[in-house]
Amino acid sequence: MSDTLAEIFHHNLWANLKLLDACSGLSEAQLAASEHGTYGSIGATLVHIVSAEEHYVGLLKGARLEDRVRVKDPFPGFEKLREHARRSGEALISIAKGFTETYRIVSKLHPSDPDNLRAVVPLLQAMNHATEHRAHVMTILTQQGVEPPQLDAWAWNRERF
Repeated sequence: MSDTLAEIFHHNLWANLKLLDACSGLSEAQLAASEHGTYGSIGATLVHIVSAEEHYVGLLKGARLEDRVRVKDPFPGFEKLREHARRSGEALISIAKGFTETYRIVSKLHPSDPDNLRAVVPLLQAMNHATEHRAHVMTILTQQGVEPPQLDAWAWNRERF
């Protein structure tokens, strides 16, 4: 089971990096674009995806990452976002590979984190959260006349094998 879970997180990392690559050539105006029903601008959403994923890794490891992307800070640039996405994505893969304790409790890092949090919850949230917000960015890209990347499992499989 942990190998399957790790593969799911391999896809998550791949999709995050593909989306960052697709957005790296956008103009300032396109990066600032937003649409009704989405999280916010493309740039803000990309930062939010990476920042949240780093939070989930911190929850699962029981310690907040010191060097992390923060949504309150100015846009850090694509190189830094890729570096942080890769680091948190690889951490989630590693966690998933060794994951056996479905009901293990993890530490709260933020007042909004639920009490008695089972470790499976941040893993599920990492997948759901990233997928939802990648879709937001792809919606905005489409509205900007930019062809979004194919991020589904079929595209991932074609690229990998």
